[in-house]
Amino acid sequence: MSDIAFVREDMLPEKAPPASNVGIVGWMRENLFSGILNSVLTISSLLVIFYVLVSLLPWVFSGTWSAGSLKECREIFAVNGGGGGHGGGACWGVIRERWIQLMFGFYPSELYWRPVVTFGLLFVAVIPVLFSMISRRMNWFLLALLVFLTTFAFGGVFAWMLRIISGLGLAYLAYTLVSTDKADRATQIAGGAKRLPNPLIFTALFPFVFPWLLWGGSAWVPIGAILGFVIGYFAYSILARTVSGLIGLIVGPLAAIVWWLLLSGTFAGVAESIIPLSIEVVESRKFGGFMLSITIGVVAIVGSLPLGIVLALGRQSDLMIVKALCVGFIEFIRGVPLITLLFVASTLLNVFMPPGTNFDIILRVLIMVTLFAAAYMAEVVRGGLAALPTGQYEGADSLGLNYWQAQRLVIMPQALKISIPGIVSTFIGVFKDTTLVSIIGLLDPLGLSTAIRADANWNGVVWELYGFIALLFFVFCFSMSRYSMYLERKLQTGH
Repeated sequence: MSDIAFVREDMLPEKAPPASNVGIVGWMRENLFSGILNSVLTISSLLVIFYVLVSLLPWVFSGTWSAGSLKECREIFAVNGGGGGHGGGACWGVIRERWIQLMFGFYPSELYWRPVVTFGLLFVAVIPVLFSMISRRMNWFLLALLVFLTTFAFGGVFAWMLRIISGLGLAYLAYTLVSTDKADRATQIAGGAKRLPNPLIFTALFPFVFPWLLWGGSAWVPIGAILGFVIGYFAYSILARTVSGLIGLIVGPLAAIVWWLLLSGTFAGVAESIIPLSIEVVESRKFGGFMLSITIGVVAIVGSLPLGIVLALGRQSDLMIVKALCVGFIEFIRGVPLITLLFVASTLLNVFMPPGTNFDIILRVLIMVTLFAAAYMAEVVRGGLAALPTGQYEGADSLGLNYWQAQRLVIMPQALKISIPGIVSTFIGVFKDTTLVSIIGLLDPLGLSTAIRADANWNGVVWELYGFIALLFFVFCFSMSRYSMYLERKLQTGH
C-alpha cells in the first residue's frame, strides 16, 4: 500500500458534460457559431429569413377564401383596411373555386373516383417495392379496402359480388391484424404470409389496370395484353426445354408480338360480346392537372429505369453493333432538348405511322419522355457500374456465373446502390419536366393556370395559382428526395 497522499484510491463519479457542449447550445456552437465567418453567415441568413417571413406570412394568412373573383377580393381587402389593392392579402378564392380543375383537368366529374382509385392502387402497388417493413397481410388489406370502397361507385350484379368478396376478405384480414393475443397473432401472420400470394403479383398487374381505369373501355383489352406475356413465356419455356434456349428466346417474344398485333383485338371483341366488362371511355383531351403530370411522371419513371439499365449494359457491351446503337441513342437523346422531342411527338410522329393510324397524343408524350429519361438514366447507371472495383467482376467470374447471373446477383445490385442519388435526381427532374407538355397543348397544372387566368374573374391572379402549384410539386419532389435518403441509410451506400 502506497503512503503517497496524492494517490487516489477510489474512482470519482462521472460528471455531466459542460452545458455549453450538449443540447441545443452545444448544437448551435458546433453548427451555427463555430467561427467568426460562420457566425456572420448565420446571423445574415437569419435576418434574410426573418425579412422574407415578415413579408410573406401576413400576405398568406390575411388572404380571403370566400371571394368569387379578383374584384371581390379587392373589395374585401378595402373593407378590412387592406388598402383596396391585391397586395392586401392573398386571393385564395381562386384555389377554392378551381382546385378540382387543377387536380383533374376536364375529366368528367362523375368519374373522379377512377383517377382517385387508380392512384390509390398505385400506392398499394409500390409499397412492396419501396418499403420492406409493410407485411404481406397489410398490403393485401389495403388492396381489399380500396376494392371494397370502389364498388360503391357503380352498381350491378358484378359490383355486388365484388363487394361481398372484398368485404369478407377485408373482415378476415382486419381480424388477424387487430388480434389481441400476440402469440396467436404472430402465428396467424406467419401462416398467412405463407398462404397469401406475393403482393408483387399485383404490382406486376397494375400497369395493365392503370390505363384501363383512366381511359376506360373494355377490360378484355388489358387482359389480352396480359395473355400476350403468358403466351410468350410458355413459348419460350417449351422451346427452351425441347429445342434450345436461343430458339426459345427468339420465338417467345415473336409469339407475344404476333398475338398483340393480330389476335388480341379479335379476342377482346369476342370476349366483350360474351361477357361485357366495359367502363365509360374518357378522351385524352379531357386529361389535365396534376392527374396528367403524375400519369406522365409515373410512366416515365417506371419505364426509364429498366430501359436505362439495358442501355448502360449495352454501352459496355463487347458487341460492336449493340454498343454503337446504344451509344448513338444515348448521345442523340442527351443532345436534344426535351421540348424538341415533344414537338416531334405532337406533330411528326403520326407521319411515320400507317395512314389512318390514330396515335394518342398522351401515348406519344409518354414514349418520348420515357426515352428521354432512359438516356440520362443509362449514364447514371453506367457511372455506378464504372465505380465498382474490378475484383467484383473477377469474383463473379470465379464463381462460374454467366453474364446475366453475374449482373443480377453481383454487379447490378451494387451499381444501383451506388447510383441511388443520381437515379432519384433523374426521377425528380423527369417529374418536373412534365410541365413542358403545356407547350404542345396538354393542360398540365401550368397550362390550366393560364386558362384560369384568362377568365375575366381571375385575370390578374398570379402568385396564388403558381404558389399552390409550386407547393404541390415541392411536396412530391421532397418526398422522393427523403425516400432517397432513407434508402441510402437502409442500404448503407458508404459500404
